[in-house]
Amino acid sequence: MTAETDAPFGVLKQIDAGVLSVGYAEAGPEDGQAVILLHGWPYDIHSYAEVTPLLAAAGYRVIVPYLRGYGTTRFLSDATLRNGQQSVLGVDVIALMDAVGIADAVIGGFDWGARTANVVAALWPERCRAIVSVSGYLIGNQETGQAPLPPPAELSWWYQFYFATERGRAGYDRYRREFARLIWHTASPEWNFDDATFNRSATAFDNGDHVAIVIHNYRWRIGLAEGEAQYDDLEKQLAGSPVISVPTITLEGDANGAPHPEPGAYAAKFAGTYAHRTISGGVGHNLPQEAPQAFAQAIIDVADQR
Repeated sequence: MTAETDAPFGVLKQIDAGVLSVGYAEAGPEDGQAVILLHGWPYDIHSYAEVTPLLAAAGYRVIVPYLRGYGTTRFLSDATLRNGQQSVLGVDVIALMDAVGIADAVIGGFDWGARTANVVAALWPERCRAIVSVSGYLIGNQETGQAPLPPPAELSWWYQFYFATERGRAGYDRYRREFARLIWHTASPEWNFDDATFNRSATAFDNGDHVAIVIHNYRWRIGLAEGEAQYDDLEKQLAGSPVISVPTITLEGDANGAPHPEPGAYAAKFAGTYAHRTISGGVGHNLPQEAPQAFAQAIIDVADQR
C-alpha cells in the first residue's frame, strides 16, 4: 500500500507492523542484503536522502522508516500508550522486519536511531547482521538518567529538563519548527542547511502523536514517566548495559554540538569486529545528511564483516 510521493525517495510505502502503520521509503533490489536506516530527533527520513541511493546502487535493499510519532507512521489504535521508551523503538524495528519479510539486516542510525540500533543488536543479535552507530553506545537506563551531572553537562541537556514541565510540553507543541531549527543549529554548528532542506523534514513533526512521543521519551529517561509493563523484561536487560556482539562501526563528526560520549568511553561495549571513525570537515550531529558518503561507506564496510 502506498502512502504518498516524496521527491528524494519516490513513492513512500505504508505497512501495518506491530502496533503501528509504518510509513517508510524503500530502494534497491528486493533480494539485496537488507539495510534499515533509523533517524533521530528532531530529524526524519531525509537524513538519509543521499545515503539511500548510494546503498541502493551498491545492491542493498534499503528501508528508511519514520519512527513512531513522525511523518506518516501512525498508531493502529487510539488506546495504545504513546510510549517513547528505548526498548519499544527496538520492538518497532523487529515488527517492521517481520512485516516486510526481512530475516536480518544491517542497521544504521544516529541519535534516537543509533540508540535503537544498539537496542536491536543487544536484544536480538540474530536479527541484526551488523550496525553503524553515530556516537557509539547509547543504551541507557532510568537509574543512570536520574544521576546528576556536572553543571556544564547538565546545561547541554537543557531541553530534557524543559520537557519535564508542562510548560515545556506546551512550548514544544506550539513551537515545533522553531525548536527543531534551534537544535539543528546547536547540534551541527557548521552545517549550513537551507530553508528548503529544513522544511522538507519539518513536516514530519506535524504527526499528531509527535509531541506525546518526544515528551514521553525524555521524561522516561529521567524517571518522570513510566513505561509499559510488557517491556519491563527488555528494559531490565538493557539496564545491565549489555555488550554488543555484532560487527560494528561507530562514527562521530568532528563538530558534533550535541551531548555525546567520547569514543574511548564505549569501545569496550562492542565485542565483535569493531572500528571507530571520526569524520572531519565540520560534520555535526546529523552525520548521515552532512557526510552521506562516509556513512554509506561505513554501512558497506561493516556489512562485509560478517
